[in-house]
Amino acid sequence: MSSVLSTGTSALLAFQRALSTVGHNVANAATPGYSRQSVELASRPGTSVVGLQIGSGVEVAKLQRLADGLVFARQIDSSGEMGRLQQVSSLAGRVDALLTDPATSLSQPWSAFFSAAQGVSSEPTSTVARTAMLDTADQLAGRWRSLDSQLSQMGSETNQRMMTQVAEVNRLSGEIAKYNLDIVAVGGNAAPDLLDARALRIDQLARLVGAETVPQDDGSLNVFTGGGQPVVLGTKVSSLATVPDPYRPDRLQFALAGPNGTVQLPAGSVSGEIGGLLEFRDRVLDPARAELGRLATAFATTFNQVHSAGIDSAGNPGANMFSLRTPTAEPHSANTGTATFTAAVADVGALQSPDLVLRFDGGTWSANRADTGAAVAMAGAGTSANPFRVSGLSLTVSGTASAGDRFALNPTSGAASGMQLVMRDPGGVAAASPVQGRADTTNLGTARVLSTQVTDPAAFAGFSGATVEFIDATQYTVDGAGPFPYSSGSPIANGGWSLALEGAPAAGDTFTLSPTPPRSADNGNARAMAALDQRRMLDGGNTNVVEGLGQLTARAGSQARHAELSVEAQQAIHNQVVAERESVSGVNLDEEAANLLRYQQAYQAAAQVIATADTLFQTLIGAIRR
Repeated sequence: MSSVLSTGTSALLAFQRALSTVGHNVANAATPGYSRQSVELASRPGTSVVGLQIGSGVEVAKLQRLADGLVFARQIDSSGEMGRLQQVSSLAGRVDALLTDPATSLSQPWSAFFSAAQGVSSEPTSTVARTAMLDTADQLAGRWRSLDSQLSQMGSETNQRMMTQVAEVNRLSGEIAKYNLDIVAVGGNAAPDLLDARALRIDQLARLVGAETVPQDDGSLNVFTGGGQPVVLGTKVSSLATVPDPYRPDRLQFALAGPNGTVQLPAGSVSGEIGGLLEFRDRVLDPARAELGRLATAFATTFNQVHSAGIDSAGNPGANMFSLRTPTAEPHSANTGTATFTAAVADVGALQSPDLVLRFDGGTWSANRADTGAAVAMAGAGTSANPFRVSGLSLTVSGTASAGDRFALNPTSGAASGMQLVMRDPGGVAAASPVQGRADTTNLGTARVLSTQVTDPAAFAGFSGATVEFIDATQYTVDGAGPFPYSSGSPIANGGWSLALEGAPAAGDTFTLSPTPPRSADNGNARAMAALDQRRMLDGGNTNVVEGLGQLTARAGSQARHAELSVEAQQAIHNQVVAERESVSGVNLDEEAANLLRYQQAYQAAAQVIATADTLFQTLIGAIRR
C-alpha cells in the first residue's frame, strides 16, 4: 500500500506541475518574447519484488523551454534590418513630402517670381510691377530659407534621436549583462522565463543598433553590433556614446566608449534604428540640403550678375538683389596650425554640392570628397592673386598650416539658409539695359538690334557712346577703328559692351550706341531677368535651375520609394521569421486546452489512486482491530 500511495502521490505532484505549466503558458500567450514551456516526465525507478522491477511512479525530469537558437539568430538579424529600413523610409518620406508638396516646395513662389519679372519686362516703368517683383522675390527667398530650415531641423532631430536611442541601448546592455550574471549563477538550471527576458532585450537592442550573439559555455551570451563591436561580454558592458563631429561640434557621431576614451564608429558598423539615422543623414539629408544650396547659389549669384548689368530708374548700375551665405571651410578639432580659408563662388557652372575634405601634407594641399574619398581636382596656389580653384569655388589661405591639418569644405550646404532679399526700393530694380542700340533709318540691310549688354563694368564706366559702321557684310568699324571681322550671330564687343544683331547687315549700315538715360522705358535687362528660369547655368551650362529642382525632387522621391519598397520586402521576411518562431515557441491555445484536459484527467486519476490506497489502508486497519 505504501508503494501505491507513493506512486499516486508522485503522479499527483507531477501532473500538478504540468497543470501549472499549462496555466503559465495560457497566461503568457500574449506576452512579448515568451517561449512556450513544457514538462518532461520520467518514470521513477522502483524496487525489485519477487524478481520483478516494479516502478514507483513518475517525476518531473525537466522543465523545457521550447526555443530554436538558429531561429532566434535570424530574428535579431531581421529586427536590426527592420529598424534600419523603417527609420530611413520614415525620414526619407518626410524629405520627399517637403520638396514636392505645393504648400512647402519652391514651385509656386518660383513661378510667381518669374511671372512678376515678366510683368516688369512688359511695364518697365510701372512702380506696381516693380513692387510685385520685389514682394515675390522676398517670398521666394523666404521659401528657400524655410526649406533649408526644415532640413536643418531634421538634422537636429537626428541628433536628438541618436542620443535617446544610445541611452536606451546602454540600458538594455546593462540588463542583458545582469541576466547573464543571474544565469551563470545557477549554472545550467536557469529558469525559462529568465532566458526569455534576456532574449527579449537582445531583440530590442538589435532593433536599435543591430546585434549578433555568441553563446558561452557558462550559459551567458556575448552581444556584438552588426559591425563586430562588443556591446556585452559576459557580465561586462561596453557603453555606446555620441560625440561631436570633429569638424562640426553641433553634429553628433556614433562612438564606442572604452577605457582609453571614445572611438568614433563608421556608419556601416551599426544597423538598427541608429544605423538608419546615420544612413539617412549621410545618403539622403546631407545631399538634399547641399543640392538645395547649390541651386540657391546658382540662382542668386546669376540673378545678381544679370541685375547688376542693368541700370535702375535713377540711371545707376543695378545692385545685388539677393544675399547668400558664403561657403565655409571648417577646421578639424585636431588641427595644430593657424591656417584659415576664405571661400567664394568663382564659377557657377562648375559648382558641385558634395562636401570636400582639404588636407595639407606639409607641402601641398589636396581635396577629396567627404562621402566617397575620391580625389577632386584642385588648382592654384591659395593666395589672393592665385587662389585655389576647386568645385567651382575660389579659396584663399591665411595663416600657416601644419602637416596633417584638415578642413571640411562645404561648397553649398546651408547656403540657402542665408538667402535674403536685400533690395527693397522698387526704383532700384535695374530693368533697363545700360546701353541703347539704334539702327540708322537709312540702313539698307535687314540687320536690327537684338540686345545690348555690359560685359566689363570697369571698362564701361566712362562710356559716352559709340558708332558701329559696316564696311560690308563681314567687316565693321567702331568709331572709325578697325576694321574688325563679323560673322552672323556673333556679338560685336568693344570697350566693356557688346551688341547683338539679328538679320544681315549691308555695306554702309550704321548702328549707334548711347548710355541709357534715367527713367528710361527700356526693358532690355528686365527681359534678361525674366528669361533666367530657362538659362542653363549649372553643370557646365547644361542644366537650368528648373531642371535642377526637378532632379532634386525626383531623387528625393526615388529614395523615399526605394526605402518604402525595401521596408515592404523586409517586412515579408520578418513575418516569415516571426511565424517560424511562433511555430516553435508560440503558445497554441487549442493545444494548451487539450493538454489541460489531459493533465486534469491524469491528476484526477492520481487522486483516485491515493483514495484507493487510503481505502485499502483503512480496510486493513479495520480487519486488524477485529
